[in-house]
Parts: sequence; structure tokens; C-alpha cells
Amino acid sequence: MSFIESVLSIWDVNRERTLETLAAIEQLDDPQAALAFRPGPERAHVAWQLMHIAVTEELFATSRFLGTDPAFPELCERFQRGSMASDDDVPTVAEIRETLAQSREHLTATMAKFREADLETMPGILAERGWTLRRALQIIAWHEPHHQGQAHVTLNVFKAR
Repeated sequence: MSFIESVLSIWDVNRERTLETLAAIEQLDDPQAALAFRPGPERAHVAWQLMHIAVTEELFATSRFLGTDPAFPELCERFQRGSMASDDDVPTVAEIRETLAQSREHLTATMAKFREADLETMPGILAERGWTLRRALQIIAWHEPHHQGQAHVTLNVFKAR
């Protein structure tokens, strides 16, 4: 199995866990209240963490790897960086699930353009960070579990309150 195939396999496992968290939220009496829950004033709500996963993948699939515009720029602007959620317009479970699916589809399609020989190149704006394709794929593999974990612990705090 190639490095790229291995990373894609890891991404699949990561996504399964994220979708399990989303399914658990969906089973609650008030899923929207759970998605809107913040662990502290002005901190990111559960939905922000999950949307951040999706838009980060979209940004890698487009602007970071290919230099193209993301498919949903308004969502990328809202959920791109930081853990300070700037608005209270909390997406629904369905919106989150759809954005996760679309961004993963876009990222997978972008990855089909790369080969093992490309792993040490610095595509797109990643050269500014000094990141090779290999490093970027490692970061993406870390990124989803990091934010899924934040969403999961925030959900647990919501349930325990």
C-alpha cells in the first residue's frame, strides 16, 4: 500500500468517528442545542468544530493544493480558523453531514491528481509554510481527530450539565 493510499485509509477511519459523534448528537432530544453548546463564553460550539473539519478539507482540496477557489467560500470564511466562533448561526446536523461529505469528495478527487513521486513537492501556497505534500497529508490526518475530539468532549460537557 502506498503512502497516499495509507493516508486515505486513515482519513476514512477518522471520518467514521466524526460521523459517529454526529449520529450521537442526532439522537439527543435537542440536537440543535447540543450543536450550539459552547464550553465557555465566545468559545467554539460543537457545530463549529465539525464544520471546521469540513472547511479545512475543502481548503486543502482547492486553494491550498490547487490554487483554486473553494466550493463554499462563505462557510470557509466562517469556520476556517480559530476557536472563537464569531456567530451564533449554528448549522444543522444535515448541513454539517452534507458539508463533510462534499469536502471529503473534493479532497479525494484532488488527491487522485497526486502520485507518490509528488510527496516531496510543495504544492500551491503550502510552499509558504515549507510543507511538502507528505507533510500536508500528515497534518490533515491529525486535524480531523483533533477537532472531533474537541467536539466530543464539548458534547460530553453538554450532556453532563
